[in-house]
Amino acid sequence: MQLIVGLGNPGAQYGRTRHNAGFWLVDALADQCRVDFREERRYQAEIASANLAGHPVVLLKPLTFMNHSGRAVGAYAGYFRIPVDQILVVHDELDLAPGTVRLKRGGGHGGHNGLRDITAQLGADFARLRIGIGHPGSASEVVNYVLGNPPAEDRKAMDDAIQRALDVLPQVMQGHFDRAMNALNRRADSAPGQKAEK
Repeated sequence: MQLIVGLGNPGAQYGRTRHNAGFWLVDALADQCRVDFREERRYQAEIASANLAGHPVVLLKPLTFMNHSGRAVGAYAGYFRIPVDQILVVHDELDLAPGTVRLKRGGGHGGHNGLRDITAQLGADFARLRIGIGHPGSASEVVNYVLGNPPAEDRKAMDDAIQRALDVLPQVMQGHFDRAMNALNRRADSAPGQKAEK
């Protein structure tokens, strides 16, 4: 991977909301790599250059708000000619319970507006790291749910899932995507009390 994108909404009022789970992970990765984000207005994003498992990688957080995430990702990837299959997008996932994290290659947007906009800009062949946030149970409640703060128990489960993802990212950078994907799936399947995928 040349580019790891965390999805979320900019601004302190959104910082702890479920929809910002992608930001949480890339912020944790930046801390782990001891690098700082800087705003790059030409790409409408915050950017950090890191080294992970001996491989250079750029971390990117769009500042365009979720629905226009593709503007930032498309601008950066286009300028630096980064192939879409070398981009990993980290995002919140309604169809996974808190505490679950999964890797996958390609796929649809599943109603996620950030993924929808990136797909419109780049196509659907980018990899995804999906951080479970759970589902409110009704489609009419989704907007308020994703823009709400998770309770402490769910936040801890999500933070634990993010740490498991960080543990396998070096394998992804070394080209062992399937190995990393299977490791995350095994951890999810063996977790006590884990809810099934929807």
